Amino acid sequence: MTLPNAAAGAATATRPSVLVIMGVSGSGKTTIATLLADLLHWELADADAFHSDENVRKMANGIALTDEDRWPWLRAIAAWIDTLRAAGRYGIIACSALKRSYRDILIGEREDVRLVYLKGDIDLIAGRMKLRHGHFMPLALLRSQFDTLEEPTPDERPIVVSVDADPPTIAQKITAQLRGQPPAQ
Repeated sequence: MTLPNAAAGAATATRPSVLVIMGVSGSGKTTIATLLADLLHWELADADAFHSDENVRKMANGIALTDEDRWPWLRAIAAWIDTLRAAGRYGIIACSALKRSYRDILIGEREDVRLVYLKGDIDLIAGRMKLRHGHFMPLALLRSQFDTLEEPTPDERPIVVSVDADPPTIAQKITAQLRGQPPAQ
């Protein structure tokens, strides 16, 4: 793999310093981000850790967050991204980033931050969510996630990967696209 690790030189637009792994709840963001962090030897963060206790309580009680709830959360994630970049380190963050306005805060004009969209349909993801335990995001909020989702547009330079494969295959597809190889069909 020719992508930089934490000890390598400065990142470029073709060599991102940060990956934002986005998708609805249950799309596999944390699993895929963890696999990628292990493969690339990059730092890992989960956006859930940046939520306030109040936001977590709301979601656990089946209350969808408003944009006003999300702005401080998004700014905290952006600060983490900027801290990594300023230190010349590399990282991956699993974050829903469902709206373009959220991604504008996280990525914006940062050419060395790349978006990875884990795309799946509601039935596949609902099936997966039914199997997981101990997560604060209830299945009841999945529809609101899809209703809120604004899929990335080409100008955002997303890597789009279907979540209908197993996690190692998804991670391999992402690393292939980072190396400039065309997406596997």
